[in-house]
Amino acid sequence: TKDNGGDLVETSFLVQGLITVRQYLNPNVTREQNLINRINELWEDVEWSWYRKNNENVLYWHWSPNFGWEMNFPMYGYFEQQITYILAAASPTFSIPKIVYANGYGRNGSIVKNNTHYGIQLPLESPSPLFWVHYSYLGMNPNFTDEYANYWTQNVNATRINQAYCIANPRGFIGYSQDCWGLTSSDTPGGYAAHAPGNDSGTISPTAALSSFPYTPEESMKALKFFYYTLGDRLWGQYGFYDAFNPTQDWYANSYLAIDQGPIIVMIENYRTGLLWDLFMSAPELQTAFTKLNITYPAP
Repeated sequence: TKDNGGDLVETSFLVQGLITVRQYLNPNVTREQNLINRINELWEDVEWSWYRKNNENVLYWHWSPNFGWEMNFPMYGYFEQQITYILAAASPTFSIPKIVYANGYGRNGSIVKNNTHYGIQLPLESPSPLFWVHYSYLGMNPNFTDEYANYWTQNVNATRINQAYCIANPRGFIGYSQDCWGLTSSDTPGGYAAHAPGNDSGTISPTAALSSFPYTPEESMKALKFFYYTLGDRLWGQYGFYDAFNPTQDWYANSYLAIDQGPIIVMIENYRTGLLWDLFMSAPELQTAFTKLNITYPAP
């Protein structure tokens, strides 16, 4: 009920896409320049700094005209929202200072963990649903470093840990293997859930492995072939792969979710040509944000 207003994280995903499209358009073509103008108006109207609440050094996820800040979700730490902080720093109209990124996103350095899982070191936090390594990086090329991590290393290792967990399969679910893997948020037999090594119900989501093509190309290709050639009679439909499946419960979704289909397409193209990454990273506002936040791109 209280989530009926502004949603800053979802807004940042939209803006990431709009800026990517803007960079593709030709300003010398009148129709395209008109679209550029409309995109810029939307982008520059986002009041990122408002979501500091009372000028706090953290961004809040939600605000409602009816309920104000009652959702009360300060965005501390690493999850899917790095793009939100970086676009807030990049805004030419409602920008945030570096201290908000450092205190909010970076937790003043405490997001750094460097724990080892299945022999693979993970710079930040714990093993996560794989959408964490997809959503912020559909346009933003993760080949950069800040004071906390090299994000290419973070995303590659998080993906490898996710697969390694499925191979180890400590809970003994049916079907898990080196070719059948991938835990992230998706539909399940009981509704919608965020699957991860710490929250595993036996549900595999094709988007997890397939949106990871840039990070684990060989492993993702094996998963794609397994999903299509071995499970295609139950997993492939008019719009591509269905959202998820759970062999232990003999359950196969008949749904498609745009937030899962979209990253598959975008990340396969980033793996093939880097097109979306090249477009978004060419935006001058992004370079301004990287300078402000002491982010090095490309990573040394």
